[in-house]
Amino acid sequence: MKIGNVTLDNNIFLAPMAGITDIPFRLLCKEQGCGLTYTEMVSAKGIYYNDEKTKRLTAVDDEEGKVALQIFGSDPDIMAKVTERLNDSDACIIDINMGCPTPKITKNGDGCALMLEPDLVGKIVREVSRASVKPVTVKIRKGWDENRVNAVEIAKIAEENGAAAVAVHGRTREQFYSGKADWSIIRQVKESVSIPVIGNGDVFTPEDAKKMFDETNCDAIMIGRGAQGNPWIFNRIIKYLEGSKDVLDPNISVKTKVDIIKRHMQMLVELKGEQCGVREMRKHIAWYVKGMYNSSRVKEKVFKAITQDEVCDILNELLESNM
Repeated sequence: MKIGNVTLDNNIFLAPMAGITDIPFRLLCKEQGCGLTYTEMVSAKGIYYNDEKTKRLTAVDDEEGKVALQIFGSDPDIMAKVTERLNDSDACIIDINMGCPTPKITKNGDGCALMLEPDLVGKIVREVSRASVKPVTVKIRKGWDENRVNAVEIAKIAEENGAAAVAVHGRTREQFYSGKADWSIIRQVKESVSIPVIGNGDVFTPEDAKKMFDETNCDAIMIGRGAQGNPWIFNRIIKYLEGSKDVLDPNISVKTKVDIIKRHMQMLVELKGEQCGVREMRKHIAWYVKGMYNSSRVKEKVFKAITQDEVCDILNELLESNM
C-alpha cells in the first residue's frame, strides 16, 4: 500500500493514542507486523515554543520502520512552521489530528472541534501540505454529533487541499468511545474521495478487520483500543486476511504475556527512568492481564508498586498462580 510516495508493508495500522503509542509500544506492535504506527498526538504550539517535553514525543527510533507523526492545533501558520521543522524528522508521514474528542483539546478549537470549521480545515491542510516534504494525512470522526455529521465534507476538503489520505473514526465527538462505531460513514467517505481511506473503530479481532474491509471497501484499517495489551492483534489479522492456517490463538499464554510485560516495562524504564516507566506501565499491565485468574488482585498490587523489581515480583506470582 502507498500513501503519497511512502510504500508500506501492509494496510494494518496502529492508531495514535495519547499516553500509549510511545516508542516502546510502537516497537512491540511493529514486531507483530503492524504496517504503520502513529506517535501520540503532539501539540504544534508545544513544538513551536520549544517545549522539551513536547519535543520528546516526536522522537522516532531507528528500529521502528514506518511511523506517522501526528500533530494537533488550529493555527494554520503555526502548524505550517512546525511542519517545516519536522521535515527533518525520521517519521515518514505528518498526520493532522481532527478527531480527538477530549474537552481539554476541543475547548481550544483543536482536535474534533476543527470539524465545526470546514474553511479552517481547508486552510490548515493546505498550509501544512505546502510546508511538508512528507505526505500529509488527516484523522477525523463521523462528525461532532448526530446533527452535524460531516465526515464526507471534511474528507473532500482535506483531499482538495493536499491530503494524501484520510482516517475516519466511525463515532461522533459526542459519543467519545461509547456505543457502536458507524462503519457506513467510512464507506461513504471512501465513495467520495480518491485518496486512500483508513477505517477506524471497533476492530478487536481478525474477523472484525475482514468485516470492516468488506463493508466499507476502505484501503486500510487502524486499530486503537483493540491493541491495548494486545500487540499480537496485528500478526493475527495479517495472517487471517492472508488465509493462513497459522493464525495465533487469541488466548496468548500467561508466560508469553508476562515475558512481554517485563520487556515492555524494561523499554519504558530505559526510555523514561524507573519512576516514570513503572508508573506509565501500570495501565498497560491492567490491559495485558485482563481476564487472567487473579487479575484484579494483580492490578491492585501493581498500582501501588513503585519499582521495577516490585512489579516483576508481582508478575512472577501471577505466573505461578496461573500455572
